Amino acid sequence: MIGKTISHYKILERLGEGGMGVVYRALDTRLDRDVALKFLPPDLTSDLEAKERFIHEAKAASSLDHQSVCTVYEIAESEDGQMFIAMACYGGETLRTRIQRGPLKITEAVDVATQVAQGLAKAHERGIVHRDIKPANIMATNDGTMKILDFGLAKLAGKSNLTRTGRTLGTIAYMSPEQVRGEAVDHRTDIWSLGITLYEMLTGVSPFEREYEAAVMYSILNESPQPMSSFRPGLADELQRITDRAMAKTPDERYQTALDLKDDLAAYARGLESTSSLEPPSRKPSVAAEAPASVAVLPFANLSADPEQDYFCDGMAENIIDALAQLKDLRVVARTSSFSFKGRNADVREIGRKLNVKSVVEGSVQKAGNRLRITVQLVSVTDGYHLWSEKYDRTLEDIFAIQDEISLAIVDKLRVRVLGTDEARFKKRYTENPEAYNLYLKGRWFAEKMTEEGLHKAIDYFRQAIARDSGFALAFASIADAYVSLGASGFMPREAVYAWARAEVEKALEIDRTLAEAHLALAGIKFWFDFDWTAAEREFLQAVTLNPYSADVHHQYAHLLAGTGRAGEAVTHMRRAVELGPVSVLTNSCASQIMYLARMYDEAIEQFKKTIEMDPGFQSPYSWLAMAYAQTGMYAEAVEAVRERTTHPRSGKTMKAALGYVYAVSGRQGEARQILDELKEPSEREPVAPYHIARIHAGLGEKELAIEWLGKCLEKRDPSLALPKADPVWDNLRDDPGFIDFLKKLGLGT
Repeated sequence: MIGKTISHYKILERLGEGGMGVVYRALDTRLDRDVALKFLPPDLTSDLEAKERFIHEAKAASSLDHQSVCTVYEIAESEDGQMFIAMACYGGETLRTRIQRGPLKITEAVDVATQVAQGLAKAHERGIVHRDIKPANIMATNDGTMKILDFGLAKLAGKSNLTRTGRTLGTIAYMSPEQVRGEAVDHRTDIWSLGITLYEMLTGVSPFEREYEAAVMYSILNESPQPMSSFRPGLADELQRITDRAMAKTPDERYQTALDLKDDLAAYARGLESTSSLEPPSRKPSVAAEAPASVAVLPFANLSADPEQDYFCDGMAENIIDALAQLKDLRVVARTSSFSFKGRNADVREIGRKLNVKSVVEGSVQKAGNRLRITVQLVSVTDGYHLWSEKYDRTLEDIFAIQDEISLAIVDKLRVRVLGTDEARFKKRYTENPEAYNLYLKGRWFAEKMTEEGLHKAIDYFRQAIARDSGFALAFASIADAYVSLGASGFMPREAVYAWARAEVEKALEIDRTLAEAHLALAGIKFWFDFDWTAAEREFLQAVTLNPYSADVHHQYAHLLAGTGRAGEAVTHMRRAVELGPVSVLTNSCASQIMYLARMYDEAIEQFKKTIEMDPGFQSPYSWLAMAYAQTGMYAEAVEAVRERTTHPRSGKTMKAALGYVYAVSGRQGEARQILDELKEPSEREPVAPYHIARIHAGLGEKELAIEWLGKCLEKRDPSLALPKADPVWDNLRDDPGFIDFLKKLGLGT
């Protein structure tokens, strides 16, 4: 190849080769610049999968515009049919070469890992998972900039089937446990590999180095690496903590985003800069370098004689969560996750591990008439010891003061700063009326059930609360949100709830325009009912700004992003929602849906299974799981997911509609048409949205009928229409003029 001219590139020298290609330095004769050309090896030219993955490498890398990602100029093919990528040619060396000379300085290792984490964050935002992060794929340029190379194993959203070859992709020593097991992977596998790389930079050795591959794989799955201090005495505990968290065996226990890892590394670096000695032999991390404080508030135990006082106990904990969540320097686990431990009598260390927090708040309430006895303790997850405890014997009129005292004590013991706008939000009260507050807690308790009966009862209690305090903005917003849930879930027709929801949210905003819950409810109205995507996004962003720590805000906003064709952004917000509510059934179910809409089918299927395992009685994931299976051609699994649930009293017809679609796309047309006939029969008890019928017609290839039924959805302003631009079931209609016109009417046309 040396001396040959391929297209307008003159080959100058061979630079090296890897599993997916041979790399040469070449001269771009048009622009007179050095480039790197990566060719698919000749022995792989007949491998269609390798070629396709090679093309995806170029697309993945070229779609990223970041200083830490190698710049790709073009992808082309030589006259003899060899595929190649033209990339920027950098002066410098790979990180592998650098490590071979010995461990890096601490400041250098932290800087390298920070730059790589920033580049990965950009890739993950676009739905790209590298899956082969290792020192050999990181270039250290002469100016100190890190460049991530070789996206040959990148898994683009919607390209999951490329890996179904029976072969393991990646490099064994840097593989995550889920890769070793051959399971579906997501962006957290890159975080694991970067953790391995950081360990290696700091110690000069691989954490799972063994004599043969099988032993390496066993070690990755079953063994913990030696502490880095055994190779480098005096290494800071904080660096060990960061590396350990990046290399957690279970993805849920790792950093959930590359940005989170970057933030911890940056905080540690700032701690180094604040000291006079940059390379201390041994030091205790500064406050700036310590990980952010984190806490989970568990539901308070009900010690009252009346079991119906559960709502009050839950409400106490919820309001403490709400107050603490206003503080930027404190990470608070979402209510849906911490409340999943209710009644389980789990050890706080287990809870801390699953929720990834340093401390846990436990409490109990004994309520008799107007008298309260409240006991609270703050417990360290590390050793199970109490950091603080207190007992309050008061009356119901003191409830607000008690909650303030508890929250302030927790903040004090965790040494969290309360400054500026944080302080105002932290101390904010939504009502001064204890009776109104008590009724609001009852309403919130019923609303959390997310059933038709529960939502109606919640609305009744919220209205009673407003009767006691007409300025209770949060109660107005909660009514609006309950109506949105009734309409979006199909419990009530849109036209029956729209006006009520709108009126209630306007009252809430009239009283308090800084109420995140009100903006979230208005965003739901704009999204699910009005199909006003611009206004909905404005309200979602306002809610995110006012309460960035709400899992609900992030997962609802993710639906809008997915529905308007912005899958990468949707996945980013959904990851954040899961991080805030890691064991919330609703949040995990919504995460599964977003992955499905982003065409990340393998990940979606695994996430749906996880959600069902968390709560087998929760019906929604089953129909979505069937749709994900159907998109991958796993029709038997799709049928199995919903067939037994078609007789469910509440969701039976939704399951039957999903089954009808699966039958349609799998060639079982007779059974699909039989279900169509059943669904079209009028039913006041459980009417079927035209959207479901349209979907079966689409599966049968009956485009005109599918579009006709979608038109009926538009007439009814069916909330299901928030997602047709993203839902893959409509892919066979994308080029149809009728479908294009339909999307334009929805405001989703290009």
